[in-house]
Amino acid sequence: MGQSSSTEQVSPELREVQALAASTGALPALEKAFSLLSDPNTNSIPLNSLQKCFDLTFESQISEQTAVQKELPVLLSHLGSAIVDLFFLADENGVSWIEFLRGYVKCCGRTVASTSFNNLFRVFSTTFSKAGLPVKLQFESYEDDCKTSGSLLPSDVLLLLRICWILSSDSRKLKMNLHKSKGDCSLPDMSHLVLSAIESCAEGGHELYYWDCIVSDLDIRLPAAKIHLWALKTVPNLADCFVQFVHARLCCSGTHEEKLEPSCSSAHENSPTAIFNNNLLISGWAWAISLSLRSPIYEEISKICFPSNADDINENLLYRSSLHGKGLNRFWSNVEGYKGPLLMLIAAHEDDSNTRKWIIGALTHQGFENREMFYGTSGSLYAISPVFHVFSSSGKEKNFVYSHMHPTGRYEAHPKPVGIAFGGSMGNERILMDEDFARITVRHHAVDKTYQHGSLFPNQGFLPLEASVLEVEVWGLGGKTPKEVQASYKKREEIFTEQRRKIDLKTFTNWEDSPEKMMMDMVSDPNAGRREDR
Repeated sequence: MGQSSSTEQVSPELREVQALAASTGALPALEKAFSLLSDPNTNSIPLNSLQKCFDLTFESQISEQTAVQKELPVLLSHLGSAIVDLFFLADENGVSWIEFLRGYVKCCGRTVASTSFNNLFRVFSTTFSKAGLPVKLQFESYEDDCKTSGSLLPSDVLLLLRICWILSSDSRKLKMNLHKSKGDCSLPDMSHLVLSAIESCAEGGHELYYWDCIVSDLDIRLPAAKIHLWALKTVPNLADCFVQFVHARLCCSGTHEEKLEPSCSSAHENSPTAIFNNNLLISGWAWAISLSLRSPIYEEISKICFPSNADDINENLLYRSSLHGKGLNRFWSNVEGYKGPLLMLIAAHEDDSNTRKWIIGALTHQGFENREMFYGTSGSLYAISPVFHVFSSSGKEKNFVYSHMHPTGRYEAHPKPVGIAFGGSMGNERILMDEDFARITVRHHAVDKTYQHGSLFPNQGFLPLEASVLEVEVWGLGGKTPKEVQASYKKREEIFTEQRRKIDLKTFTNWEDSPEKMMMDMVSDPNAGRREDR
């Protein structure tokens, strides 16, 4: 193999590169991969063998929503050579051990997010060039970084997002050891992300009707520098799709000979992603939300994006209004006792237009509680459809969540509002849904100091807007532990309820001593007690 034996002196250069690779935790896996891929005679990896490790094919031309652009299969076929040319330096024998480690560190080593995005854009641009397709991206290299300039069309952004989706799907299958079966990596609708990039990056005041827009047909130039900033703010995990792909292909692919060119295929009717047709949270929206998260929640929502079976989806769904019933009582019976991160999605349409449907979401890092005031420690708001945006905590206030029900059997002189709210203050909530889950009020971000500023749907305006609620969903993103705790809580509540329903008949066997007989005697002869006293 490429490593020096104990009798050979390791150069300081090799020792430094090995230390960088070891800091990622992947050095033993890289040693195994190099031994499998390298030629024993030259002690180097042939270029074609390394390229095949990163090659992808796409077998189907049809996705769930739209026709896959004809350029996508061509681009994927040149992906391997683009990665090798950019990051792995080769000599006449191929890629040596030290250059193999350097290439891995360049792709997967610890670095700032900006550098990771530059690597992703360079791979995208080089792949376009090798496929003979035009793309207007330029790179100015510096000692440790590079600057991206030029521009992209909305169709280019769509292709970039689709490639990243396929990379994520492939790496997840390898980590879960599902690569031997041709899994489902069908492409979801990503127009909400492309429209987000257009809204944030377009110059010249383009006016779009977001509810009826084919993003691949738009001729709008988006500056690469602004696309870079938009990605860092809105989808900071996007560059990790490439990082995880390279790591999985080199470190998680087993014997390598078994699978040099695994393929992607579109979904069939019985595939797990077909279940998304019944959900408000479809795979493309779940993926967009996952790209904004850097926490253990990312892994849980990734199960919804790339399910290996139906259970991966159903086990996370806690409440759906069309399934469990509308209203705060039905909602509470399904989410009460869940002490973990929760994602709520609300679909609504404006009263004067059934076509202007929009979907917003709220992520809270703790369960819902029945309180008379705002609570919470952290959270985010999401504009999901038709345009995707993320509004994380501003750090100024902590009015993250408000959820309150009418108390049973208790009179309140000054009752608190009943419903669910996010942000703002009492009486000026940024989002407020009534107790029947029939109406929702969305206010301008000026009333809110908890979440960052921005419109929750296109053309929101300054005045409060009331809309009709179409669907509400709540997803649990805390893993197994909160579900087990909730199940124990519900079981305990059922036992208490059953105990309260039971009547101890022994206390009513003696009629003479029963409270009922005493009350009846007092009603029939109110003075009986006084005569007995005399």
